[in-house]
Amino acid sequence: MISAIILTKNEEKMIAQCINSCKTVAGQVIVIDNGSSDRTIEIAQNLGATIEFSNQPSFAIRREIGLQKSTGDWVLYVDADERVTPELADEIKSITTDLQNSHSAYIINRKDYYFGTERALFSPMHRFFKRANLKSWTGILHETPVFEGTISFMQNYLLHFTHIDLNSMIINTLTWSDHEALLRLQTNHPPVVWWRLLRVIFTGFYDSFISKKGYKSGTAGWIEAIYQGFSLFITYSKLWELQNKKKIDEYYQKLDAPYK
Repeated sequence: MISAIILTKNEEKMIAQCINSCKTVAGQVIVIDNGSSDRTIEIAQNLGATIEFSNQPSFAIRREIGLQKSTGDWVLYVDADERVTPELADEIKSITTDLQNSHSAYIINRKDYYFGTERALFSPMHRFFKRANLKSWTGILHETPVFEGTISFMQNYLLHFTHIDLNSMIINTLTWSDHEALLRLQTNHPPVVWWRLLRVIFTGFYDSFISKKGYKSGTAGWIEAIYQGFSLFITYSKLWELQNKKKIDEYYQKLDAPYK
């Protein structure tokens, strides 16, 4: 048996197709919800998913909750904006029924779509595990699995429909940039100065447009690359804010002094 684990928050537009794609291969679908205020939970329940709730910001903790609630011999992690293709489902079934298989973990390449346009490169993700060999997850945003045994690559893909509109992109950036900035503060990141802001903007653009070949995606590639630079700018601006909080607090205390 295979258990599919999906992390959600306000995914009413995406969750039904995700669950239905998982059901082509998984006998158990578990949704770990992080405080949805839309119809995500209602839709998931109507499709037969098991619902668990967690207000933890850490993806690692929520992935572990799914692991603890799973009953399958194998666990498959899928995000709400991802889809299991029929080809991937067949490959997963083949792996789980192969008595000669010695691997305990698999990396699945993710085929990304931005604004409905396919990206040139794939993103390798740790997503499929023998449940007994998966011990834990570490990290808040960029989580990493801890497992025993060997790892291999799958041949087929998850489809990833991310950044479907600018409104949702901006909301996600404003939410997760707080956590990204705090993580950098906690690791004693060097002070943010003006040239570092320019550098991260360029780095975000270059990585998306050149390294990941966004230029092959036309206008969507340009928008995505510029947005990645903007997203890093927001994160580092918030880091600057945190680093200078003491100075800002002292400034406002001076402003308030004449009126006390």
